[in-house]
Amino acid sequence: MQAAPVIPPPQSPAVASPARFTVRVETSKGPFVVEVTRDLAPHSADRFYELVTNGYFADVRFFRLVPGFVVQFGVHGDPAVNAVWDTATIADDVMRTSNRKGTLAFAANGPHSRSTQLFISTGENGRKLDGQRLFTPFGRVVQGMDVVEKLNAEYGEEPNAIRAVRQGNRYLTRWFPALDYIVRATVLSDSSASTISPVS
Repeated sequence: MQAAPVIPPPQSPAVASPARFTVRVETSKGPFVVEVTRDLAPHSADRFYELVTNGYFADVRFFRLVPGFVVQFGVHGDPAVNAVWDTATIADDVMRTSNRKGTLAFAANGPHSRSTQLFISTGENGRKLDGQRLFTPFGRVVQGMDVVEKLNAEYGEEPNAIRAVRQGNRYLTRWFPALDYIVRATVLSDSSASTISPVS
């Protein structure tokens, strides 16, 4: 049996990500590509870059899927990894762009509570989310949004995020075996230009 890769703990202080970069996310339904612009939300971009380059997104389930709203992910399959990363929260970022369809943001449950869980908006969520100033988009899906929208949503919001953090894939695969998942995520390149417009 092949040993699971070792996921390093988060660095403090965080290493700055490139100003712009793209990430290919390979899933059980196919790939999609995210473009990140650091100026939109530096803390978010730095954490996401660190997670990707450390190999965090391997066999990670999409555990909350609400059609026309969000696809959420970011709980690691190993509870020991979650124990380290889930408590390593990052500071909030200033809201500079709206939660439009296809944008990527970190989930939060209060000020300065973001760590590893992210969501892709599958609807126009500006009116629902922007006013809370917690869900700060820092990137967006630029290829493969159709893949994101095909991810299995049969369980909706039934998977319990707290249990998932504490038990990892042992919980998610036992009770929700048909969840789609990330195979791997890889930084493709730095981008020369952003396609994301700031909030006017």
